[in-house]
Amino acid sequence: MAGSLIDRVESLVRPAVEGLGFRLVRLRLTGGAHSPTLQLMAERRDGGMDVEDCATLSRAISAVLDVEDPIAGGYTLEVSSPGIDRPLVDAEDFARWAGFEARIETSLPIAGRRRFKGRLGGIEGGLVRIATQEGPCEVPLGAIAGAKLVLNDELIAAAGQGPGARGGAETTKRNS
Repeated sequence: MAGSLIDRVESLVRPAVEGLGFRLVRLRLTGGAHSPTLQLMAERRDGGMDVEDCATLSRAISAVLDVEDPIAGGYTLEVSSPGIDRPLVDAEDFARWAGFEARIETSLPIAGRRRFKGRLGGIEGGLVRIATQEGPCEVPLGAIAGAKLVLNDELIAAAGQGPGARGGAETTKRNS
């Protein structure tokens, strides 16, 4: 049920997010029935995001959700940037962040393990390449349950050189 609700919410908010020139990174509904929180993570196409961007998205998304009202009762809307140690959610992310260290967790064991940490080698044919201490591995994109960049000096230095160094968040209490 939650999967179909989040799919519906995504189909409603994605056009607004993309229409404003942002990329939807992740959308989650957390907190249960008593205090649900809709968490939307987005970034500008150039990779940056600041508090003003979050506020702009929050207003636009709130307007869409007010009209469509897909979530019963009150909830909190959180709009944020992915941050420096961002989640990796699709093929574009694994290609863009090749060369950086990441942690990957799979839904099923791959070569006898579910957790991988190492330097990303990109993605080809739906396989994410990662060089671990134990050697190179290829992880099917569809088997990845969660992945994120590892916060280290190299990543901080790279973030400081581009628009991704800015971050932001906006939280709005919604009462439907």
